[in-house]
Amino acid sequence: MTTSGRPSDGTARVRVVGVAADGSLASPALVEGAAVVIGAERHLALLPRVADQIRLPYPKPLRDGLVALLAEHPGAVVLASGDPLISGLGSTLIELLGGDAVEVHPTVSSVTLARAAMGWAAESCAVVTVVGRHPAAVLRELAPGRRILVLSSDEHTPGTLARMLTGAGYGNTRMTVLGNLGTPEASRAEASAEDFAEAVPRLNIVALEVVGLRVGLGWTAGLPDEAYEHDGQLTKRDLRASALARLAPTPGEHLWDVGAGAGSVGIEWMRAHPSCQTTAIEADPERAARAARNAAALGVPDLVVVEGRAPAALADLPAPDAIFIGGGATRPGVLDACLSALRPGGRLVVHGVTLETEALLAGAFQTYGGELTRISVETTAPVGTFTGWTPARAVTQWAYVVPR
Repeated sequence: MTTSGRPSDGTARVRVVGVAADGSLASPALVEGAAVVIGAERHLALLPRVADQIRLPYPKPLRDGLVALLAEHPGAVVLASGDPLISGLGSTLIELLGGDAVEVHPTVSSVTLARAAMGWAAESCAVVTVVGRHPAAVLRELAPGRRILVLSSDEHTPGTLARMLTGAGYGNTRMTVLGNLGTPEASRAEASAEDFAEAVPRLNIVALEVVGLRVGLGWTAGLPDEAYEHDGQLTKRDLRASALARLAPTPGEHLWDVGAGAGSVGIEWMRAHPSCQTTAIEADPERAARAARNAAALGVPDLVVVEGRAPAALADLPAPDAIFIGGGATRPGVLDACLSALRPGGRLVVHGVTLETEALLAGAFQTYGGELTRISVETTAPVGTFTGWTPARAVTQWAYVVPR
């Protein structure tokens, strides 16, 4: 970010000023001197009167209308709560316009105030926002002894969290709802999740001290098959772990899960890091709906499910960093479309159980190289009064990294 008033292309920079809960501004002079100020209605109501100043509310929908509104009013100052770069409007504007076009003036954030109220060091807790998002995102973070600050969407969020925690086996979790932080109306309500029945302010943060038995759902690949709702179309645990080891989830990267079935590979890709994204492509409507349910239940509700059949359904999707093909590899054009979509360094993993798919993958290995593996897994099962090994169907796996 540059320090001058204009980015390198000469256009006016967008200045984003943080507003504390009590109405104090990170840069009062900047706001007072602006010809146009854009903010939430509650932000604008906190400002002192300035003669001839134009004040405009955020457009609806915000993301779609913001760039156009700023183009109409170059040089406008935009107001945002607290630190605009903590799940705030500053982050959105930088994403839309680029860092050089945005100048951020933060004030004390609600997260900082919440940590101070709880006596929690920054490194001792996770922060999850559910503002405008599905609260199931909190489920990914649950583990006994964990501290989590949840940025609430509204006054209904704490009750939703309480029910969700209780349903997940964490009903003894201590919930502290901190309302209207930084104002004379600041409040604090405490209860266990299973006993929570408080009326709380619309502006609140929920501090969770997680209590419960560990349910065995770590962030590494290979969750128990029982963690998924499925109809048999599920990449089994050991094969899933093998595929994800080669897909190598990295923060901020995007996976295509082609022929997603129950969605397990794409879900565990997203569980690896909160910034990982997945588009799951599934032709069967029931399976597509099931994949979405599994994603929410396992704490990654932002998984995107595209109902359709590859390769046609792959058109116009966001570019992938990695692709998993769990079904339909022999369909004409699927493998070629996936290879074409990957940039240098992109990873492709394909599983097949039929002779036809195996022949296709052997041909791809001969053409492109990579790693061709045949995986056989056996598990124990009763044999009369004894115990023996039961083999699962062998899977051929082709893994390939696009040369840099």
